[in-house]
Amino acid sequence: MATRQAARSLYRLIVLLVVCAPWIGYTCAWTPIAVKNITQLGPQITPDVTRVSRDGGYSVLLNGRIIWLYDDTECLDREGKQLSFVSNTAAYAKEPNKNVSILLDFGAEAVGKDQKTGKENYAILADTTVATGGWVTFSPDELDFNLQRQGIERVAIWPGTSPTPYSTTQAFIFAPLVYVDSKPQDPAKEYQARGMTLISVSASSKGPIANRQGDLVISGLEVAYGGFSSLLGYTTTANAQDLDDRDVYLLGMTEGGLQLARASVGKLTDFSTYSFWDPRQLQFVQKPPNLNEKDYQKIYLPGTFSSGSVFYSPYFNTFIMVYFNKLVDSTFRIRFLDLNDPVGKDPIWPRRGKRGHGIAPEDVEALVKYAWSPEQELYRSPPAKGGFNYAGIAHPEYFNRQYFAPSLYPKGTERDERRNQWYGTGSVSEKDAGGDGKHLLLSWTSQLRGGLNSGIYQIQLAKVEFDNIPGNPEEHFPSASASSSTPTLSLASSAQGPTITAPRPSVPNLSPSRSSSAALTSTGSAGRNAQKPGGLDSQLLLERWSAWTGLLLLLVIWIFGYAVW
Repeated sequence: MATRQAARSLYRLIVLLVVCAPWIGYTCAWTPIAVKNITQLGPQITPDVTRVSRDGGYSVLLNGRIIWLYDDTECLDREGKQLSFVSNTAAYAKEPNKNVSILLDFGAEAVGKDQKTGKENYAILADTTVATGGWVTFSPDELDFNLQRQGIERVAIWPGTSPTPYSTTQAFIFAPLVYVDSKPQDPAKEYQARGMTLISVSASSKGPIANRQGDLVISGLEVAYGGFSSLLGYTTTANAQDLDDRDVYLLGMTEGGLQLARASVGKLTDFSTYSFWDPRQLQFVQKPPNLNEKDYQKIYLPGTFSSGSVFYSPYFNTFIMVYFNKLVDSTFRIRFLDLNDPVGKDPIWPRRGKRGHGIAPEDVEALVKYAWSPEQELYRSPPAKGGFNYAGIAHPEYFNRQYFAPSLYPKGTERDERRNQWYGTGSVSEKDAGGDGKHLLLSWTSQLRGGLNSGIYQIQLAKVEFDNIPGNPEEHFPSASASSSTPTLSLASSAQGPTITAPRPSVPNLSPSRSSSAALTSTGSAGRNAQKPGGLDSQLLLERWSAWTGLLLLLVIWIFGYAVW
């Protein structure tokens, strides 16, 4: 009897090992990303204005200054009375090396006295109304519409994402133009996209400067390219002749995931010159995808996304995507571009990067040459009383002296001088940081009080410290030798700021808590980049086949075993 019982136990162990082996590989894929610590830094501080309520919170480093951009911005007195309201504002980080939370606001004016303290209240753009737009101004037609409707309906311009530098002093951003109905008959139509407008951004001693480049570059009937993120890189390897040329890769959100477009930097205002990634053909095509496309085989990166950042990480030596999806769980997600998972069989882009030697920040074409890793949870931000958090954004200009691609520096700049200043010493010094990009600043919009027309919002900050990259025999991320060339763009400066000279067309918490140490959890391969033929790569299909086959095999063997014994 004892021998028979031992045989049964051995049999069950063998079944367990055979069936679970595919699942172990399926759920525990290697990842370079692990979190060591997360520190909550609290809300942004606005000493120049009175009781600010604003959402968004995007940023860019230009000319030695960090610009923060915001969507709807409202200033309130002690009793909650509105002092001013505009659809967008911008500020500087006041002392980013001492305290990353303190801001320097512009356009603030004294507006009456506080009834209890007798001190002046200060409001941003207090002499204006919602009609003027704010930091990014409206066109005459948009201004007329807002003046006529008096806030019942309005046109808003929200930055929506962080600007993309095209030099160390200038940047651009594709911002959505949105129609807002405060009392819609159909709640689904409270916010309606009208399209994307292109804005150039610069930093002066008198404050951040924004200049719109014409009207709508991208119609509201198209994917909102650039609304999620934009990256500037070398032109495609197939036809690159001059390293001073640049292409812009624009990611836009849809109900089905992210779609990708590419355009020459000198023709950003001409949508007819854009090309669009077709995952089935593994190439860019001239016909844009359907705005409402739901077939994952026709989507660059299937999934759900509501805000995010895509940037090159000098710590991981690849591109990183940090984002919120559409779950109301206040959770940051993260992916990395897996250089060990090439798309197709391009000899220039094999395993381990371009020509097998990693990738540089300018190698943005890698976005269509390698697959994104499965989604991982990075950090669940704590929600306030008003409800879930939103507008989750990463800010790689902090704790990172390699924020700018080397080629963005002026020609003649020595190689060892192509590094920006270290920002964030008050939180972690460069000496103690462990390398550029090992720490990452996150921001999100916290709802202090919920409500469609009465909400109060605040930007909150946290710092992530990544752990050392765990060993991997396949060495996913070799370092790359960055080029020292400098781009010559079709851009000109004026007294009012930079102008683009191009034809004008008409949210469960599985991440570590504060001061904890743990690896992130992977959500499996369901979110893998569907860039390969058929929308799913062969590895993912094999994983799924192995899992289901394993379950079926388990059932058959188990029934057979008990029938025999």
